[in-house]
Amino acid sequence: MGTLKHQLESDEQVLIRRVLGGEQECFYDLVRPHERSIYVAAFLLLQNQADAEEVAQEAVFKGFRKLSQFRGEAKFSTWIIQIAINEARMRLRKDRRHLYESMEQESASDETEAYVPRDFADWREVPSEALQRSEFRNALARAIARLPEKYREVFILRDVEHMTAAETATALGIEEGNVRTRLLRARLMLPDELAPGYDGTWLTECRWRKVRPW
Repeated sequence: MGTLKHQLESDEQVLIRRVLGGEQECFYDLVRPHERSIYVAAFLLLQNQADAEEVAQEAVFKGFRKLSQFRGEAKFSTWIIQIAINEARMRLRKDRRHLYESMEQESASDETEAYVPRDFADWREVPSEALQRSEFRNALARAIARLPEKYREVFILRDVEHMTAAETATALGIEEGNVRTRLLRARLMLPDELAPGYDGTWLTECRWRKVRPW
């Protein structure tokens, strides 16, 4: 696995040098392995297929134009997804400016305040057969969309795209400690957001284990 990873990174470096050397057609080969991740990140933030497609296309276009600014301090995938997230953020702020004015006034202590879930269940215990049902996947996508943006971003990168904490911190421009805190809170929030989508019956259907504080 390590050898394959290094080979892929080496291949990307070669493609980057070729694109910067004038072989612009090589950029598609460079970005193609990451197209799905770019789109998924945009869609889960925006919850709109047309907007996600536009943002993904804009991210790829900006990645091409700004490739000379890529310094290799992070992986190319992290860099291009960071561009997609920034594009999605700008789209959200443009559409919901009045909401973000109030969000900017949030207390800095919000990162450290404990979140007490309404339902003490671990979302990761959903059995695979439940995740394969389209209605559950749709409910899960809606639940993710209801998470506050900063928790949704971390959840998408860590638990959907499987980026490392360091890669997620780089993509979002935050500290690794913030990544861990936000991911924990997102995981605690998610069952509370998911439950309404199933009218209170999803816990029984999915046979989630309950952990009560009493």
